[in-house]
Amino acid sequence: MSLAVFRHTLRQNRVTLPVIAGAMVVWGTLMPIIYSTFGVTLRDIINQFPVLEQFMQFGGGNIFTLPGSVALGFIHPIAIALLAVYAIAYPLSGVAGERQRGTLEIVLARPVSRLRYMFTLFVAGALFVSVAMAATLVGTAIGAGAMGVLGELRVENLPLLWLHGTLLYLAILAIALAMSVSFDRMAPAASITLAIVLISYFLQVLGSLWPDAAWLQEYSLFFYLKPEKVLVEGIQPLDLALLAVVALVAIAYARLVFPRRDLAAPA
Repeated sequence: MSLAVFRHTLRQNRVTLPVIAGAMVVWGTLMPIIYSTFGVTLRDIINQFPVLEQFMQFGGGNIFTLPGSVALGFIHPIAIALLAVYAIAYPLSGVAGERQRGTLEIVLARPVSRLRYMFTLFVAGALFVSVAMAATLVGTAIGAGAMGVLGELRVENLPLLWLHGTLLYLAILAIALAMSVSFDRMAPAASITLAIVLISYFLQVLGSLWPDAAWLQEYSLFFYLKPEKVLVEGIQPLDLALLAVVALVAIAYARLVFPRRDLAAPA
């Protein structure tokens, strides 16, 4: 890892990171508030009409329980979009974006190898994602405490949920980085990365709403983040292992491809 590149990256994100972290705190706070305000009432209504229950399960989350509300917050497009700033946009810009701007050669002209530069981007991205994920759970604890429902959470499992959530977005970060080192333009790298993430998200949501399509969820990365189950039961080793494998395979691919690529002059 290059400390010079790492410090430069931190300086570049000295404003963006606090803004994203602050937004994640606010978002995490909203879930316990929504549960406390609407969850009990809707749960009583659903108990009268059980046929509606399946349609109220969105991506493995719901607002009928506090853990379910937290899970809903994790799978919501707003949370994914905020985390995508560092899980997708950052690695795409770090290599393919630099290449498109014609500045990658300047970066690599310094005493830093391609591999050191790539791993520095990954480590910095991992730091940013982990901070944003921690901010979400801090907001969850604040919101639950403010609404008097903190006792409905197993607080000791919040660090485990942080681990699961961080690993999911590290897998996405690794995929984005692998695509970034594979192309000289951001458009194709971004297209493939977004296609993987959006299809994965679609399969998770479709499988959660349509019982006959539940098997599709197994092909979604988001399926292997189960916030409600982690909060209630604790760590899920198989889910962690699969997400780790995805991240390692993507990093191994990037490590193989990036040093062997010719960096043609930008058009």
